[in-house]
Order: sequence, then C-alpha cells, then structure tokens
Amino acid sequence: MTAAEERIGGAGDLSATIQAAQRGDEDAFRHIYRRIQPALLRYARVLVGSDAEDVTSETWLQIARGFASFTGGEDEFRAWSATITRNRALDHLRQARRRPVIAMPDEVLAELNTYPDTADQALRIVASQRALRMITSLPPDQAEAVLLRVIMGLDANSAAQVLGKRSGAVRTAAYRGLRRLGEMLHAEQLRDMIPEQRDPRHGGRV
Repeated sequence: MTAAEERIGGAGDLSATIQAAQRGDEDAFRHIYRRIQPALLRYARVLVGSDAEDVTSETWLQIARGFASFTGGEDEFRAWSATITRNRALDHLRQARRRPVIAMPDEVLAELNTYPDTADQALRIVASQRALRMITSLPPDQAEAVLLRVIMGLDANSAAQVLGKRSGAVRTAAYRGLRRLGEMLHAEQLRDMIPEQRDPRHGGRV
C-alpha cells in the first residue's frame, strides 16, 4: 500500500476516500478504481464475456462525468457503479444483438468466499471447473443475484436497485441459487465417494 493510499483510507471503508476524490484528490480516485474495478470487470464478464474491459471502460467514463453529483458512501458507490456497468453491458448486447453470456472465469470462482451460506463453504473447496459448470447451469436471474451479492458485495436492497426488482425477489434468487449450488456439489461429492462398479465379464461399468 502506498503512502497516498494509507492517507486516504487504506484497505478500509471507501466513504472517506470517495469524499476526497470528489474534492479533486486524484490519488483517491485511483484508489477507488483499484478497489472497485476488479469486481466490476468480473460482473461485466458474466454479461458480455471478452468485451468486459470495453464495458467497464465506458462505465468509468460515465462515473467520472457524474462523480461530482454522486452522494453516498461505499455501499452506494458500489451499487451505482454496478448499475452503470449493467446498463452499459445491456446496451452493448443490444447493439450486438446477443444474449448475456452468464459465464465466469476461474478467478471469479476462486473468490466466491464471502457469502455466509453453506453453498459458499462448499465452493471454497470445489475445483473451479466443476464450480463453473454448476454456476452456469443456474437460471440467469439466480446467477446474477449471486454475483451482485457475492462479487459486488451488495446487500439485497442495493442489488434490487441494480436489477430493477424488489429486494425480496433478489434475496430469494440469491438464496435459491446458492442452495442449488450446494445441492449440486453434494450430489457430486456423493458420486465421488462411491467407487465405480465394473462388470468383470466385459471390463466395463455395471
């Protein structure tokens, strides 16, 4: 961590850093970017795949234009930046006339470790390719709700604002998605524990 980062808040809450950046502190704005961009990039990858960097670049341009009028702390900023990213991603998809990707690279799955749920505990130990297959099999609303709650760190109300839904619906989608992930992982673990039975007459599986 640089001396400038220590001065503007270090690794803690970004609220004071946001205020400093709004007063014109360029180091503060760079610190915000370094803290928020990785999550925005992962979220954009779910929606637009390899075009995520283009989408997040557009996101930060819009953030810079509207930053002076932004009000709120870190939670509000995360929700605001996620909303912009989602809107830019959907605009990109409309222009390209294709559906959201709903897929995640391995490094995203490796960091699904902050949501207080038994499914999350399971994801921390499962091989990433297996987890990827599980997550991409979820309904899109559940996959996106999980991402906003886990990757972006939003509460249900903030995630609901991003998605234009009621908080109860987002909370339910995230819960069902994580519960389903836990069920799928449990089923795979059971299969791994049962040795394959082979027919001795043919050397194949029973």
